[in-house]
Amino acid sequence: MADSSSVNMDKVYCKPDAWGGMGAFARVPIAAGEVIEKGIVRVLPLDGNDCPFVFTWSEGEPRQWASGSGASVFYNMAEDPNTDMKRDFKNNSFEIVANRDIAADEELTHVYISATWRKCFADLKPIAEAYVKKNPKGHKIFR
Repeated sequence: MADSSSVNMDKVYCKPDAWGGMGAFARVPIAAGEVIEKGIVRVLPLDGNDCPFVFTWSEGEPRQWASGSGASVFYNMAEDPNTDMKRDFKNNSFEIVANRDIAADEELTHVYISATWRKCFADLKPIAEAYVKKNPKGHKIFR
């Protein structure tokens, strides 16, 4: 039976990560192309240039910012991410999809493309820029 819920993170759990915060991890093995998590967001009236805990929730100006459901806000950034987020701005929803096979208990990561311009991610800018350069067509991951 197809999952008709708005939020599902059955394949994900959160635990302390290697950097002293929390991270999202695979509860089960996940195949490339498989939906890992789906959820909804709440658009918030704040400036995401200063707040690292929100997603960029627009493709252009004026920028909108949102907080996501489930474990979505705990996916850390990595140079070689194993997930992509598909955003539905109209319905304020998302799906996080595996871009390669992922082992059970492996940390789930993506790239914050907005680190190329958001002040709060200045330390991550080189990683995001390198990713965009390597993946010029595949960088619709905004965080």
